Amino acid sequence: MTLDRVVQALEGLTGWRRWGLSWLAGVMAALALPPWQAVPLLWLAFPLLLWLLGGVQDKRRALLLGWWFGFGHFSLGLYWIAHALLVDPLRFGWMIPFAIFGLAGLLGIFTGLAVMVTWRSAPAGLPRILLLAVSWAAMEWLRSWILTGFPWNLMATVWLALLPVAQLAALVGPYGLGLGTVLLAGLPAILLERTRLSRGFFLVGCLALLAGAVWGQTRLPADPQPLVPGIRLRLVQPNIEQTLKWQPEMRLAHLRRHLALTASEGLETITHVIWSETAAPSFLDQDPVLLQRIAEAVPAQGLLLTGSARGTDPDHLPFRLWNSLLAINAEGAILASYDKAHLVPFGEYVPLRGLLPLAKLTAGSTDFSAGPGPVSLTLPGLPPFGPLICYEIIFPGEVVDPKNRPNWLLNVTNDGWFGLSAGPYQHFAAARLRAIEQGLPVVRAANSGISAVIDPFGRVVKGLGLGESGVVDSGLPIPTATLTPYARFGDSVALILASLLAISAVCWGKLSNRR
Repeated sequence: MTLDRVVQALEGLTGWRRWGLSWLAGVMAALALPPWQAVPLLWLAFPLLLWLLGGVQDKRRALLLGWWFGFGHFSLGLYWIAHALLVDPLRFGWMIPFAIFGLAGLLGIFTGLAVMVTWRSAPAGLPRILLLAVSWAAMEWLRSWILTGFPWNLMATVWLALLPVAQLAALVGPYGLGLGTVLLAGLPAILLERTRLSRGFFLVGCLALLAGAVWGQTRLPADPQPLVPGIRLRLVQPNIEQTLKWQPEMRLAHLRRHLALTASEGLETITHVIWSETAAPSFLDQDPVLLQRIAEAVPAQGLLLTGSARGTDPDHLPFRLWNSLLAINAEGAILASYDKAHLVPFGEYVPLRGLLPLAKLTAGSTDFSAGPGPVSLTLPGLPPFGPLICYEIIFPGEVVDPKNRPNWLLNVTNDGWFGLSAGPYQHFAAARLRAIEQGLPVVRAANSGISAVIDPFGRVVKGLGLGESGVVDSGLPIPTATLTPYARFGDSVALILASLLAISAVCWGKLSNRR
């Protein structure tokens, strides 16, 4: 059977056959993401979606087609959420199908809208491919902020498998790179037209990908990124199972594990120690004995940075709680703190608590309060840095204080919730992409991994894998010499590019209809 007949058959499909193939195409697109990174599948997934769209007769079916694509894409991409609910299966296990398939269904609305707009506004061929790419990028941007935002698994992260191409995020940001990715992935769909114009555009797309890779390779320095003089970091990765982390009888043992790893061989060369999110077993700001014990592990003239819950005086109501990062010196003084601003819905607080009779996943009944947002901290012996707790690192353009730009980013997290699943790899990929976008090194300390020092080009200087216990000793890379275009202009470059392509697609479609 020729490809022409295959496409005709695809366009003629109806009902569950059409929806099932669209779901399968979405699954294939998810396999291009970390940790699988089967990027070539994109060149099958998006043409398949476009060919199926060719047989759609109304906008409702176009919406459904895109929804099924998104449902498959997000169901596989976010399956790891089940691990968090199995930490306490008796209380939360029943939520697994609602959390995975319900969330995938909600996120599928974004892809459904992207496909519907594409079908409604552009005819088949290159105009439709252009508009699908623009609509996909627009929906990625939209889901980064609506209902507090969830920009997980942006399409741009697929290129971390080919680091030179990923460097384009420094130019056009993640949404611009995602736009280009969907555009290139959809181009094989026009080859059936067998016109000189279609072949020419396909060739231009291939050359554009090659040019981007060549540019990215020239951007990547041949040598390792220089290090900040006089700084030696130790990232502590204890690999404590989430089922054991908050058991009262285990907290002292967890502290001893942190202290033992901190004091392991080579401590005399270390200037700053970094523990992961909520590594401290109680409220350090209210426990001077524990604080003093931790202070004994702080390098002389150095600091220990640790995640810790922080609360108001329990004797004064209402009690408030923050997920914080604390900086402790060798005298046991807390020199600075940062409170997490982007909280995880249902993980750290329950939205619409008065209406939803649900408990949050984290320990305790009190919802966490949100901090003020991106800040830069300046501490003894360290260049200014931007602290980010857990999934705050996934929000492009929201990781630095624009009024006081830092020299590096510090991400402390506890991915022990997600076990040995795809989740921690995807979280780590987001951190690498932020480094490229901002031209800033990222230091990441994770309870169960992946802990690493990442240079401003997304390269891992040194790290410790998922599920391992140990320390990462490393210097601190310097940032890029100049601001990246994305750091300077944000999403403006991607917006201009998307606007030009959208106008071109719509105008092209109208001209085609007049012929």
